[in-house]
Amino acid sequence: MGQAAEVIVEELVLALVGLSAGAAVAGGLFSFIVELGVIADFADRTHTGDKLLFYETCVALGGIIGNIVFLFYSFAPNAVSFASASFASGAVQVLFGIFAGIFVGCWSMALAEILNVFPIFMRRARIVRYASVFVIGAAIGKGLGAGLFFLKGW
Repeated sequence: MGQAAEVIVEELVLALVGLSAGAAVAGGLFSFIVELGVIADFADRTHTGDKLLFYETCVALGGIIGNIVFLFYSFAPNAVSFASASFASGAVQVLFGIFAGIFVGCWSMALAEILNVFPIFMRRARIVRYASVFVIGAAIGKGLGAGLFFLKGW
């Protein structure tokens, strides 16, 4: 096998590994979103529980289509450019901004609900008097991790 063929095989293997890892991470993210109950919570609040499967499908398709657009934008930035001054591009950017804001808001709401679990857990586990130790430990760990990241160049 020639050198060019070896490079092609290596690139194909790297692409396969990268896409497989991306699919695993995306699957984990979608299952995390479903596990947080964000979609079910919205369906409950809007009294549209019968459309729960449709909502979950839309979330999955949104992630898949977003990843495809991002992937092809990396390879051909001029072919899928959102930076042109046309009206359609501006409308796409506005829609993307609205949906990204909704997504971030949903995450914030879901994580805020999860944070309500910690005080209950700490009372039941009888570790209330050591809560400050846990907070200080987490802060020191984050500080040391950030310091090592910047000093070592990780």
